[in-house]
Amino acid sequence: MTQGPGLTGRLKRIAKAGAPPSGLLAKRALDVRALKDKAQAKALSFVRAPQPKVYGRIGDLEVRLASGRADILQAQRLRYEVFYEEMSAQPNSVAAMRRLDQDAYDAVCDHLLVVDTSPEPHGLERWAHRRRPRVVGTYRVLRQDIAERSLGFYTQGEYDIAPLMRAKSSNYRFMELGRSCVMKPYRSKRSVELLWHGLWTYVREHKVDVMIGCASFEGTDPAEHAMALSYLHHFARAPEDWRCAAHSHLHQNMDFLPKDKIDLKRALKAMPPLIKGYLRLGAFVGDGAVIDRQFGTTDVLIILPVEKIDPRYFEHFGAPDEVKSRVAVEA
Repeated sequence: MTQGPGLTGRLKRIAKAGAPPSGLLAKRALDVRALKDKAQAKALSFVRAPQPKVYGRIGDLEVRLASGRADILQAQRLRYEVFYEEMSAQPNSVAAMRRLDQDAYDAVCDHLLVVDTSPEPHGLERWAHRRRPRVVGTYRVLRQDIAERSLGFYTQGEYDIAPLMRAKSSNYRFMELGRSCVMKPYRSKRSVELLWHGLWTYVREHKVDVMIGCASFEGTDPAEHAMALSYLHHFARAPEDWRCAAHSHLHQNMDFLPKDKIDLKRALKAMPPLIKGYLRLGAFVGDGAVIDRQFGTTDVLIILPVEKIDPRYFEHFGAPDEVKSRVAVEA
């Protein structure tokens, strides 16, 4: 049986005759055109979808910025697992139900991620690994220009940083660091190295001069960390022109021991790795500690001017005016 001419053939004949399509044919022609336009628009939007900004790779791990809501959700889930399930943070009912650590700052911050890009398993193996997360490390960063247009810095809730900002902002660009964590199985040198590489690349990219943020000791009794806190007070407190103090109603003394009673080796051994890392780079700490009841921590303020970073680390992460770093293969 011979098939009759289709819609396209009829439209071509009408067009050839010089008559515009009318009635049902015209409606169907418009429907076909609308479908084609919709398909083209969809294809165009797919092609133009933003790609994640990758800063570097080591093996199957890469460090990049979050590129959308799905990435941020994974970072929030990782933070919940580390801060609330592994450590001592106390979730409210919404956080406990969603199993996400989230707040208003997530919407205005950039989220630096370490992502495991190894292929998903296939076949029956896939079912055993289907819940394995992809984001395995994160840092939340907030630049001064964004903070001033939105919520301010998170740190302002614990420390009076306003005098420092007024004194230094004409010559220095500030950036806040926070919510740093790495999934337990990935707490290796290369994961931490990638986070630092990404952070340092971001700092150079945005010409940041000073990094600030709160770093934590586990627990809400500062006396349990007397040796380490005393060390910070006597040996790492910021000079007067960089010093910020905890708000008076939150201020906890750190000078439990006199300077000559501090065992330097014991103090450094008791120091949380992240704080120890900041100190090695050349960071100062603020005046006084703050107890964070929600997170079950004792916080100290970290102040890290880029100009104070020990030059030895530029051999690894790259100097401030260099485009490339030697810590990882650039994507």
